[in-house]
Amino acid sequence: MTAVLLLVLPAGGVALGHFIGVDSVAVLLRTPIGGACALAAASLQLAGLLWVRRIAVARPPRDRHQRDLPLAAELLGAVLRVGVPVDHGVLAVARALPLGERLTRVGRALRLGAAPAEAWRHLADLDGAQRLITAAIRSAGSGAALAATLRRIAGDLRAAEADRAEARARRAAVLLVLPLGLCFLPAFVLAGLAPVVIAVVGQLSQ
Repeated sequence: MTAVLLLVLPAGGVALGHFIGVDSVAVLLRTPIGGACALAAASLQLAGLLWVRRIAVARPPRDRHQRDLPLAAELLGAVLRVGVPVDHGVLAVARALPLGERLTRVGRALRLGAAPAEAWRHLADLDGAQRLITAAIRSAGSGAALAATLRRIAGDLRAAEADRAEARARRAAVLLVLPLGLCFLPAFVLAGLAPVVIAVVGQLSQ
């Protein structure tokens, strides 16, 4: 939406010229100086759009497993609260999420009698999973205790993700000031204001 608004700034300048009685389009297309302004404005617009696009895609995409971690913790907590054994609960949740491949390894390891620390290590490389792993190890003998802890962890993970999203949005807003000041506003001046000045100067010189 921001890029679209910035893109129409020069068109707004042309409309402003028509409002005060200047044929900005004719100046841009039929005079050498106007043509140079139009070319420069189009180049700046293109550069600005590419710059904005680069800012938008600069952040690396989050791993889908990382995104599913809060939901996995919440679902597992819900399953355990009704009395399902931990290994069965993990495998049940695994069938519902993209994170399932890792959870399946955890559930199978627990079912085969692996130590909790060994079984839960399959989630160790996910950001924020360490609290979940620590809680699972400490509550290995009590699914009910783990369920209560998982609910709190899920809330904390969601809050942390919200904070990261807000920080990314603030950073993007700051970065957008650069293409606005260096590309879009100069394009507005060249395509919107310069034709008015050129037309006025031409009339005065006659």
